[in-house]
Amino acid sequence: MRILILGGDGFCGWPTSLHLSARGHDVVIVDNLARRSADLELEAESLTPIRPLGERRAAWKELTGRDVGFARIDVAQDYDELRDLLAELRPEAIVHFAEQRAAPYSMKSPRHKRYTIDNNVNATHNLLAALVEVELDAHVVHLGTMGVYGYGGGMQIPEGYLRVQVDASDGSQVEQEILYPANPGSVYHLTKTMDQLAFAFYNKNDGIRVTDLHQGIVWGTQTHETRIDERLINRFDYDGDYGTVLNRFLMQAAIGYPLTVHGTGGQTRAFIHIQDTVRCIELAIESPPAPDERVQIFNQMTEVHRVIDLAEIVSRLTGADIDLVDNPRKEASENDLVVVNRSLLDLGLDPITLEEDLLREVSEIAVRYKDRCDLDKIPARSQWVRHKPEPARKLATGADEPVPAPA
Repeated sequence: MRILILGGDGFCGWPTSLHLSARGHDVVIVDNLARRSADLELEAESLTPIRPLGERRAAWKELTGRDVGFARIDVAQDYDELRDLLAELRPEAIVHFAEQRAAPYSMKSPRHKRYTIDNNVNATHNLLAALVEVELDAHVVHLGTMGVYGYGGGMQIPEGYLRVQVDASDGSQVEQEILYPANPGSVYHLTKTMDQLAFAFYNKNDGIRVTDLHQGIVWGTQTHETRIDERLINRFDYDGDYGTVLNRFLMQAAIGYPLTVHGTGGQTRAFIHIQDTVRCIELAIESPPAPDERVQIFNQMTEVHRVIDLAEIVSRLTGADIDLVDNPRKEASENDLVVVNRSLLDLGLDPITLEEDLLREVSEIAVRYKDRCDLDKIPARSQWVRHKPEPARKLATGADEPVPAPA
């Protein structure tokens, strides 16, 4: 199958590109290398050393004999180039990762908020408009987020659609399914809710086939393919803007830095390992919606944990202390989360559970590259609101006072 990977140089895009290439698909990456530019802006490199994309692709060719193509296109800005590439390649599936993916980055400043809206919304709309213009019936697989649902409310979260009953004019009740009411918690999450509406419209109006994957927080770094050679290694972001919570805990434990838990740690979130991410993308590609079917939505997650429970698991396994710090986000201090995720399991996903791979991640990545860590980049400094109440007293495990960062 001919597959276009938009954003194929990123944290999820790169291992997905290799995974699909290894399965025999003809893969072409489209990327403007914006994530690498963000490293320069933030002066925060991946904990793992990331090779230039050309070197990565050459290494994959050397090791496997398979080509991964590349076109440097800004999907959000270079509409004509994107349209022409679609017309030339006529891909059968398009995996859409080409969006700024970090909630903290999206909240850093008005400039970052505007960039996230401009980039993410334009990228999605340019893709949909171009598909219509070139009359291409390609299956779009989009990496969304569980964050479109919000957190809490005591309801079981369905896979995208909520069955409701509304009163009709004759006094009877009409039953229908609607998109689950959006409740974004950041500008980044806001763009993903806007994506949902764009997909729904172009599906209804133009018959564009879409699978929207509402993904949980990704943990882990390596997949089967990225482990083959160090030149193929995937990103390991640990900084306060792009680092995901569990990967940050693993890195902090590796260097003897207290695990930074925001607020009480009572926030409950959905998680998935990066190996399961690439497998879910493959399963979605292999299971496209029918030509006249509505947007297909899968909840791409495998387990649910409270943040404090994750910290305690890492602390128990590594001996790291836990430090409760002020929460920079505007969110409930605690929440419940019950999620339906049957679709991908029914398609054949065999989930990697948290504790199975945890020690491997610590020893293989975090410890090996800990000397590349910049301690100044660990704290999460992006604030959701300008003025916040006084923070609660910060206590670390086994301590009476806050634990300072290592000198």
